[in-house]
Amino acid sequence: MYFILVRTVRIVIFPSRVRFGRRGSSLFFVMIEFQTDGVDMPGIDQKDVEQWLNRVADDYGYSVGEICYRFTDDDGILECNRQFLNHDYYTDIITFDYTEDDVINGDILISLDTVRSNAEELGEEYDRELHRVIVHGVLHLCGLHDKEPGEREEMEAAEDKALGMIGR
Repeated sequence: MYFILVRTVRIVIFPSRVRFGRRGSSLFFVMIEFQTDGVDMPGIDQKDVEQWLNRVADDYGYSVGEICYRFTDDDGILECNRQFLNHDYYTDIITFDYTEDDVINGDILISLDTVRSNAEELGEEYDRELHRVIVHGVLHLCGLHDKEPGEREEMEAAEDKALGMIGR
């Protein structure tokens, strides 16, 4: 199902799952999209995850705009890391931040291979580690960092807090 938004001379067609949000006089899209590249879609409840991420963003004073999660494998994330960041190593997540004011927007690439190996190494359930990495991207969009001294601990505390919000 689709709906049509008419703006002066332009007609734009959106899938019916796209919602609109409003901050002050600004109208923005609200959409979290999940895609795959060379891997199967992980077994997450996309609607529940979307609602959860909206609550997390709200907790930091942000609204969710457009976020695209792309799940890939180690080769896919390494290629992206080399091409866009000039880094020659594997990682679990890369976040491209397009946030404007208090509306978070971004593209988030997640290696399911690295998520799985991290879960095994840490003795965590795969699903919990996957949700930790998913929210890690949103926390970056909300302005949290993890590169400088003390930031990693702050990020991990924020991840733990957010994981406690699942299903509320």
